[in-house]
Amino acid sequence: MQSTTFPPRTADLFTQGLEDRPGSALLRFGAARRRPADRLSWSGPGAVAWLDGSRGHVWSVGKPVAAAGLVLGAAQRLPDDVKEFTGPRGTDTLVARHLPIADVVDWVFRWTPDEPPVHPGEERVVELGERHHEELLAFLREHSPAHSTGPGSSGISLWAGIRGEDGRLVACGALSSLRDSGAPLMASVATDARQRGQGLGAALTSWLTRYAVRRHGFCTLWQLADNAPAERLYTRLGYRNEDLCVAARIAAR
Repeated sequence: MQSTTFPPRTADLFTQGLEDRPGSALLRFGAARRRPADRLSWSGPGAVAWLDGSRGHVWSVGKPVAAAGLVLGAAQRLPDDVKEFTGPRGTDTLVARHLPIADVVDWVFRWTPDEPPVHPGEERVVELGERHHEELLAFLREHSPAHSTGPGSSGISLWAGIRGEDGRLVACGALSSLRDSGAPLMASVATDARQRGQGLGAALTSWLTRYAVRRHGFCTLWQLADNAPAERLYTRLGYRNEDLCVAARIAAR
């Protein structure tokens, strides 16, 4: 792998047909097919990459060696702009041969075009609005302090929740969107720690999936690779798991 070469910029990420191959759903759903005017993107044999400039994040899809080459090229050409990356599993090891990296996390990008079977408890799900933001934030702080998306975050189209008999929230979740493409992304699903194991999270996840599929034709989500309960749930709900990804931060150089 040549770490010093940098493929020319391409105006179109969808020239290799990668989006139709297993393991490329992140490209198919994560990158807008019409190229945004300010998007920097590159392609090489067997991989494509694009930069989310607001985060300094390079997204790459394809074969690990080719994807790592694009990440390295972007980091070397734009050292002040590239701070982190996501790529196919194995990209981190290849990039680490040339650049120091930190905070490596294995993820799975999952998606489904199908409505799941109706799950018991879905009838308890209610939509939540702006007046519930403080309540949602307090719930997330207590029961899911590492939540990825909070009330008021940009890109959120819907919050939903389940209430207990006393009217208090016992579960919540959101539909957000992937930054570049606007594709529906499920986020911040949380359950009251004292009531886990009762199917509340499954009911909410099923409801949000159905909502997204009916309005957008599909739903996507990110899953930590070592989260076995989530793995079982998402598989049961019909989410595909072809995209095994890794994310990492490029450490100070």
